[in-house]
Amino acid sequence: MQIKSFQDLNIWKEAHELTLKVYKISGNFPKAEAYGLTSQLQRAAVSIPANIVEGMGRNTTKELLSFTYNARGSLMEVIYYLILCKDLNYIKRQDFEELFFRYNGLARGINSFISKLKIKT
Repeated sequence: MQIKSFQDLNIWKEAHELTLKVYKISGNFPKAEAYGLTSQLQRAAVSIPANIVEGMGRNTTKELLSFTYNARGSLMEVIYYLILCKDLNYIKRQDFEELFFRYNGLARGINSFISKLKIKT
C-alpha cells in the first residue's frame, strides 16, 4: 500500500486513538493537577501523533526519521506519566494496563517504522 497521507500510517492511527483515551482518562484527575500532571500527560500524548504528522510533511526521509525519533521520545514520556498516575491512584489499574500495553505496542510499531526509514537513508 502506498502511503499518501499521515492518516494512512497505522502508527499515527494508534497514537491518535491513544491520545483520545488519555484525554478521557485524565479528565478525572484532581483539579490540583490541571497545570501539572494532567497538562504534561496530555501534551506528551498529543506530541506523538503531531510529530508523525510534522515529519510526514517534511521533504526528506532524514527529517521524517528525526520527527519519528521525537515521537518515540514523547511516547516514553507518556509511559512514565502513566506509571506515575497509577502509583498516585489517579487511574484505575485496568485503564493503566490497557494503556501501558497499547503504548508498548505503539513503541514496537514506531521502532519498526524507524528501521524501515533507516534503510532508505
